[in-house]
Amino acid sequence: MREAALDLRRVLEAVLDGIVVIDGAARIELLNAEACRILEISEEAALGAPLARIATTRGALETLARGVLGSGRACIESDHRVRSRFGEPMLIDVAVSPLLEEDQRTRGAVLVLRDRTIARSLEEQLSERERLSAFGHMASGIAHEVKNPLGGIRGAAEILASRATDAKMRDAAEVIVREVARITALVDELMIFARGEEIRFAATNIHRVLENVLQLLAHDALAQGVRIERRFDPSLPELHADADRLVQVFLNLARNALQALNGTGTLTVETRMALDHRLALEPGASAGTLVVMLADDGPGMAPDVLDWLATPFFTTRPDGVGLGLAVSRHWVTRHGGTLRVESAPNRGTRVRVTLPLGRDGRAAME
Repeated sequence: MREAALDLRRVLEAVLDGIVVIDGAARIELLNAEACRILEISEEAALGAPLARIATTRGALETLARGVLGSGRACIESDHRVRSRFGEPMLIDVAVSPLLEEDQRTRGAVLVLRDRTIARSLEEQLSERERLSAFGHMASGIAHEVKNPLGGIRGAAEILASRATDAKMRDAAEVIVREVARITALVDELMIFARGEEIRFAATNIHRVLENVLQLLAHDALAQGVRIERRFDPSLPELHADADRLVQVFLNLARNALQALNGTGTLTVETRMALDHRLALEPGASAGTLVVMLADDGPGMAPDVLDWLATPFFTTRPDGVGLGLAVSRHWVTRHGGTLRVESAPNRGTRVRVTLPLGRDGRAAME
């Protein structure tokens, strides 16, 4: 019997998914190391404890388990968010199956927890690259169809301005020239999505990049009245990146935050290692990632606005163009990283940029 129990323990520890066994009262009887990791609880603290005590799931696991214990039927649910004390929330799939006695009475249940966090992140990265590729094709088409006629319009307007005999005609021609220049600049900015060569990797100190951004913001009228709080991890290593592009990324993101704060509140800039996420470089080697977080305590955004944020030309500001966040996401993706925005009405906005580190000074993505 003892040997059978040891064999069961070895099997559970070899399983890549989290396994939790509960009794009929939803108390934990057994769990493996992966379940301890996902639920952020030690085996000693978990054994004999009610499933409801697992704070990271906000009672979601207990609700599922109680349903299975009451009905005797298995259930599967996807995309449960599990809170984390040390990083971003995890996303897990949960399968709950009843444990039946010989007389078919339910004596407990088995919960299988599958961590989908990294897989979902990779899916999002692939989707992001496909979307950026689509933007590139769109930009190329716009440039081809619009820029050549714009050159002719501008030339004609400049001739009209030079030959105008009265002030009104000259002013009208100059307006045309200015508007053509504005549209041309907009098309040039959109062409970022169609170009793939403009990135220069070098050893980069992320804190120097952020300090450059914050120095630029110090002279911006939007920053007046806003408290900027730095939470930098001084132990972070250098990453292999294009410092100029990263300045562009974080300047866009910080200005968005300042516009949301509208002269009052706090912008927090935080850096840290992402211990829960690594990128494969070569067989037997992997690279860690660092995280830059920009969080404001402004009004936040509704879910329907969040869905459209990264779309070029979508903006909530009357004077906005709607390319800042899309361009930032483009350059982060070109670095092999991810950019995520979390927000809710009256709860502020948090932007999380994850960037890969090179191993021994080498690029993680080139």
